[in-house]
Amino acid sequence: MSNLFTRIKNTIAADVHEMLDEKEQKNPLSVLNQYLRDCEKEVEKVRKLVERQYLLKEEFTREYNEAQQLTDKRKYQVDIAAKAGETELMNFAIQEQTHYEARASRLRLSLEQATSHLYELEQKYEEMKHKLKDMHIKRMELMGRENMTRANHRMNQMLDSNSYTGKVGARFDEMDRYLDRLEHQANSQYHRNTIDSRIAQLEKELEKQESHSIS
Repeated sequence: MSNLFTRIKNTIAADVHEMLDEKEQKNPLSVLNQYLRDCEKEVEKVRKLVERQYLLKEEFTREYNEAQQLTDKRKYQVDIAAKAGETELMNFAIQEQTHYEARASRLRLSLEQATSHLYELEQKYEEMKHKLKDMHIKRMELMGRENMTRANHRMNQMLDSNSYTGKVGARFDEMDRYLDRLEHQANSQYHRNTIDSRIAQLEKELEKQESHSIS
């Protein structure tokens, strides 16, 4: 059963890869846009990591300063207790001083590492931003080339293709014939109306003449 599921999974994966390959061949710019969106997401993830590392560095700095201040405080208290002859209190202050010194030393190393890591992340983040910007500029250049290629293809089809110009010429010829028919119909109608009016007028004039000759 596991082998069956494995074969099904591999078949689906192969179909997906084939579909993506076909999509890339049909519209490579669309695939490039998707790739740039993925890169933008990765850059955003790194930006958040840089922010977290910066906050971590600030926290290490705060903890180190606090440990250093407590070390200095206990060191001062050791001197006061020693001068006052308070041996027990002095020993306790010495233990506290030693503890805070160890903590401060450990925090100093952690702070140095955090600072170094932050510097490294910032460098890589800036490098990623530059690369992403360069890819966006490259995409604009490719879009310009694609647009020019498409425009030239369209213009060349119209200017150089006999079939295209033939179709356009046929359209013009068809429009000419249509206008000729309309013009012919309009002229014929005009002449018919003119003849009918002239004949009617002549009939009236003849009737008048006949009526005058009878009277």
